[in-house]
This record gives sequence, C-alpha cells and structure tokens, in this order.
Amino acid sequence: MANPIRVQVKPNYVKQFKSGYPLINKEAIKNSEALKQEGTIIDLFDEKNQFIAKGYYGKQNKGRGWILSHNQKEVIDQSFFDKKIKVAVEARRPFYEDQNTTAFRVFNGEGDGIGGLTIDCYEDGYYVLTWYSEGIYSFKEEIIHSLSKAVDYKGIYEKKRFDTKGTYIEDDDFVTGERANFPLIVKENGIRFAVYLNDGAMVGVFLDQRDVRKTIRDKYAKGKNVLNTFSYTGAFSVAAALGGATKTTSVDLANRSKAKTIEQFSVNQLDYEAQSIIVEDVFHYFKYAVRKNLTFDMVILDPPSFARSKKHTFSAGKDYPELLKQAIHITEKNGIIVASSNCSTFGMAKFKGFIETAFQESGERYKILEEFSLPEDFKTMREFKEGNYLKVVILQKR
Repeated sequence: MANPIRVQVKPNYVKQFKSGYPLINKEAIKNSEALKQEGTIIDLFDEKNQFIAKGYYGKQNKGRGWILSHNQKEVIDQSFFDKKIKVAVEARRPFYEDQNTTAFRVFNGEGDGIGGLTIDCYEDGYYVLTWYSEGIYSFKEEIIHSLSKAVDYKGIYEKKRFDTKGTYIEDDDFVTGERANFPLIVKENGIRFAVYLNDGAMVGVFLDQRDVRKTIRDKYAKGKNVLNTFSYTGAFSVAAALGGATKTTSVDLANRSKAKTIEQFSVNQLDYEAQSIIVEDVFHYFKYAVRKNLTFDMVILDPPSFARSKKHTFSAGKDYPELLKQAIHITEKNGIIVASSNCSTFGMAKFKGFIETAFQESGERYKILEEFSLPEDFKTMREFKEGNYLKVVILQKR
C-alpha cells in the first residue's frame, strides 16, 4: 500500500485522539486539502510534529475517517485485517456454538478496531458486510480475504451505506459463494425470523434488540394486550405472542410491514389472524386510540432516530418526550412501557431525562424495571460513547 499521508490535527483535538477517541472529525483536521482519495492511509500529527495515530480517510456523516492504530510502525496491510477479524470471530465463539441463536454480529466497527465496517452472521454460514464509507470499501478485497480465512462461509452479501446523499445504494447485494434461498430462517433465543440478505438496506430483523425481545417474551408478555409501534416486521410482537400475550397490535407506516409481519408470525406457527397488523402513521394511531378509548397493558415504543410522514416529522433528540406522553396516555395503570431509542446523539442519562419529563408533564408516576444497551456481540469502546447507541428502558406506569 502507498505511504501514509501526513495530517495535522488541530490543538483542541489532540488530547481526544491520544485518549483513544477513534472517529476523525472533519473539524479536527488542519490540512484537510491533503485528503483527496478515500481509502488513503493517514498519519495524524500534532502541531509539534509528534505522531498521534494512524487511520484511513473515509467520509462517513461528519467523520472523515477512523483511527486504526496508535503504533506509528504498524502497517495497514492484509495481515492487519487478518488479525482484527480473527480476534473478533474468536470473541464470538459462544454464539457460533449456540444452536438457539443463529444470527449475530461478528464484527462491530470501531469496537473491534475498524470503524466504518460491520459484519453479521446468519443461519448456515451466510455473512453480510456493511460498508459505511467509500474509504473502508476500498479495502473490500483484503477484508473479504480475511473473513474467508477466519470462517467457513457459504455465501457473502454486502450493504453499501454510502453515497453523496448518505443513503443506501440499491444494488445486487450478493458478493461471493453460494446464493441463499430466501427467506432464510434464523433463530434468536429460539424465536424464528425470516430474513432477506439481498432486499435493500435492512434484512428484516434488528439484531441489537435480541436481549430486549427475550426479556419481553420471558418476563413481561404473559396475559398482556400489547401495542407495538413503529413495528417494522413485527419482531417485538412475535416475541410478545410467544410469551403468552393475549393479543398484539403492530402499527407501522410502511406498506410492506403488514406482509412482513404476517410472515414472521407464520414462521413461528402463530395465527396472525388473531393479531392486529395495521399500516398507519403511528401518530395518527395514537389519536385514534384516544378517540376509541383503547388502552394497552404494554406499549413498545422504538421509533427511528428520524422519521417523516405526510403530516409529521419526528426527531428523537427533541420529540421523544412528546411521543412518550402519547404512549403513557393509552397505557393501563401498572402497565409496561418499553421505551427505546437508537439515536447516537444522546446517551442514557439524557434519555432518562426524556422519560422523567414525559411522566411529569403527564401527571403520572413510573418505576424503572430494567435497562438495556447493546448486546455483547455488539462490541463497543469506552472512549467512543456514541458507538453504544442503543438505550432501552422497561418501565411500569404506577
């Protein structure tokens, strides 16, 4: 590989990088004009020309790359990727041996030492690599070679989450090996899910909510009338139904959510006709529920960080308390609310502040029963709090 490009870090950012912060922010680079081709290896120096770290240049949201090493002599070559991926695979060995869970994360970006890349494993040796910048994508050949040395794969798929607008690039996601027969049925703590590895940016189930779904099934669902909002393919609803919920109601704006949710109930031998699956704007549904005096024993609130419909724009960072107030209003006394957010711009402390605000303004009391962040296969690093983005609080309305 070519010699690294020297990059000077502005004084305000030196301490941050030296302490282990991995994301190279756009504002941190003094001579950003030196960065021309994504995938270029860069050496970061302070104003005294002292070496700080080594990384790569790749545009990802506000970032301009990721730090890969604090060793100036480290060479970012095939052996570097071999080592990182081998260590990550070995750390997930218990998941490979768990017959009840056949979908999990194998490599979690900066948590495993290479920001901008994730690798997920699905039933029978199918892998999905997600590239978050053109910079990391330039190492595709090396990374796939490293993965093929570390695991016995059947087939490899990829998701390109980069372009000039920062949206998903539609493409044939198949890379190499055997093509899977879809739907591919995976297991998660014994729950079955139908996934499609070649069908757009998302495959059909969010693996980061595994522990929450298990908890809903095993501890909270029995005998409950459950509302699952922003339900996507109904994974929470399936978990609740398997846990003995008397009924589930799944609400999502996307037209395809209904067929996808029916499929998830069906692969678990559950009667989907005994459930309610509604294609509707969640904000409209809350108003409908109030008009019809509908209440629920459990409300699951897991909105996207940002969502837009014809009449509503939702941003988790400012609108979550108002959304939660609507959920509180239709939750029975002593009912359960599963409040969740995957927004990386705020942490658990601020999220709990949203909960406190919503209950205060609603004139209601609550008790926190459990809290969750990312599961153990989604490895994170202490120095990069944004990477541990998932916040879930299970609470009881008193």
